[in-house]
Amino acid sequence: MPELPAPRPVLWPLRPQESARVSKTTADGQVRVTIEHAPLAGVTPEMLAWWYRHVPGTMMYAGTRQPRYLVWHPLDHISYEIESPGVDGGVSAGARLHITEALGRNLDTLIDIHVGVEEIDDRSATIAKRVLGSSLVRLENEYDAIGGDTRYVTRLVLGDGTVPGRLWFNKVARTKAFPESKLGPWIRHHIEEIGNLENFLPDLVRYHADKEP
Repeated sequence: MPELPAPRPVLWPLRPQESARVSKTTADGQVRVTIEHAPLAGVTPEMLAWWYRHVPGTMMYAGTRQPRYLVWHPLDHISYEIESPGVDGGVSAGARLHITEALGRNLDTLIDIHVGVEEIDDRSATIAKRVLGSSLVRLENEYDAIGGDTRYVTRLVLGDGTVPGRLWFNKVARTKAFPESKLGPWIRHHIEEIGNLENFLPDLVRYHADKEP
């Protein structure tokens, strides 16, 4: 059981769950949760693609240098590790990640998952936990520009349509990987972390753009 790091200061209000539109469907043993977030002010799809490729690393926050992942959600996040790099040597297609977070700072709702990066570009970022070719947990993030802001939609899919999925793995996804007791807290957590990006990501991207030759 990992230890919770000390909470970071919450410099901006975290978005309430009511700020997003959430729907849930079930079919063939699969569960699909769709979250339509409120627009991210001042954020572009290009900034989001940069972020998902550069979550590892540090940044200045509340007067100290902090891991970016711990800034992303200053209360719940624990660790974000690259187990193996992707095609470009970093976080990209083919990378393997180990992610841990305690939803609501409650270790009873711990998420401790090893996932593969399937794609990151200026339109989407997708990670998945696969077993024997079947998707146990798949997280699809899609984003597109609306004026100077970004429309952002998340889809969490538990299970898939393969034969092993329908026979065995969909039940494992629903009851072990992501049981109902974690699903509600995760929805709230995810709305908070995605909403928090508008508070620091534009300045972070501009800072690193200025540092590049």
